[in-house]
Amino acid sequence: MSNFAPRCQEALDFLLRRRSHPSVTMTAPAPSESELTDILTAAARVPDHGKLAPWRFVIYRAEQGERIGAKLLEIAESKGEAPLDEARRQQELTRFTRGPLVVGVLSRAAVHPKIPVWEQELSAGAVCMNLISAATASGYAAQWISEWYAFDEDASRFLGAKDGERFAGFIHIGTPTQAPFERPRPELAQICTDWSES
Repeated sequence: MSNFAPRCQEALDFLLRRRSHPSVTMTAPAPSESELTDILTAAARVPDHGKLAPWRFVIYRAEQGERIGAKLLEIAESKGEAPLDEARRQQELTRFTRGPLVVGVLSRAAVHPKIPVWEQELSAGAVCMNLISAATASGYAAQWISEWYAFDEDASRFLGAKDGERFAGFIHIGTPTQAPFERPRPELAQICTDWSES
């Protein structure tokens, strides 16, 4: 074992049992400002070829959730051919009120002579995963969500996307109210092979 890469069994155990919490099961409090700073700092420590930082964060506070939901409902209704039923209306209205804090991760990959856009987008995905892990390691529940408003131009603009940016996802963070449910995981034998030359 190298002194430059010491084993950390506690971190490995944490990753082996990490589980997302549905945002509807979260409650206040959200992370404090100092905790959020640590979480976002950890989130940004990802592979980033060329040190481009091809991502950024947008923070949505609990008190903004109702206004955001009302606008998302308005946008959803404007794009539909038929009126939304009450269940769908409530779904849109509560998008950003289920957990006490939401962090949007924007991917802003640029054309670069050496670094493919794909690598930059993968880096944004790594930020989302680090953000979830850091929030969970800080004692909070977290869930990565990408819904229609992550891909809709009007909704994305309202939520803070600029030209050339798109949302990699929205990370909902709060205090858990119940233990997360485990779900089936893929068997390694089904997803792992040794390379051999054809």
